[in-house]
Amino acid sequence: MQLTAPATPRPGTPTRDADGMAVASFILGLLGLLVLNLFLGPIAIILSLVSLWRGTARKGRAYLGLALGVADLAVLAIAMAASNTVSWSL
Repeated sequence: MQLTAPATPRPGTPTRDADGMAVASFILGLLGLLVLNLFLGPIAIILSLVSLWRGTARKGRAYLGLALGVADLAVLAIAMAASNTVSWSL
């Protein structure tokens, strides 16, 4: 009788943490458009790339997290260029 899950998943099946990382990258990328885009953008990019590398079943959310992370950094660059400062505020 086995009381715990096997240590390694079966080949070809995505891990639950990869699915969670895809969702987290989407949420952090979305939040990064509003606040803390300097920090949340790169985190969203990294989480989405790792979840894609691990073979997530939620590829759409991982790609959206990647796109939103890049958009976070683009919004920051545009706002910094428009205000001629290192940071931006509304």
